Amino acid sequence: MYETLLHEAEEERIDVVYRPLRGKIKGLYCNGVIAINRNISSTTEKACILAEELGHYHSSVGNILDQSKLQNRKQECRARAWSYQKLVPLEKLIQAHKEGIRARHDLAEFLGITEQFLMSALQNYKEKHGYYCRVGDYWIYFEPLGILEIRQQELKPAENEVVFLLY
Repeated sequence: MYETLLHEAEEERIDVVYRPLRGKIKGLYCNGVIAINRNISSTTEKACILAEELGHYHSSVGNILDQSKLQNRKQECRARAWSYQKLVPLEKLIQAHKEGIRARHDLAEFLGITEQFLMSALQNYKEKHGYYCRVGDYWIYFEPLGILEIRQQELKPAENEVVFLLY
């Protein structure tokens, strides 16, 4: 996933650099440059950070470092939502279900993200959609995570069953 995101940044003419960043800052976007904290060694974590910074490129305007301002917090949320949709699209959750993935850490590995990022993405989807949403022939439940496949059966709708749960 990280290589794919680097390629996307390159196509957008965004430079990705690795620098020491102060405090808890893991990444920053400014004027066509994404800086990622060089102390982060995990490619998986770098992918999550890069996705969020690409989200800032696509959805933020101006300096939003001061998070005490409501407008800046909203832009931060938009950038994160962009990254969640990029790395944890609902269709990929269905694909994981079809491939028999059952555990949270396996799902995070399948998606190429950290478990923390996965849990934040699911929380974001729950806030956006409520406890569940329908995608094609599937219901996706966000807490606990579960996929319900809707099977068209003759007069037997009660036989639908949840076949995928993560605890």
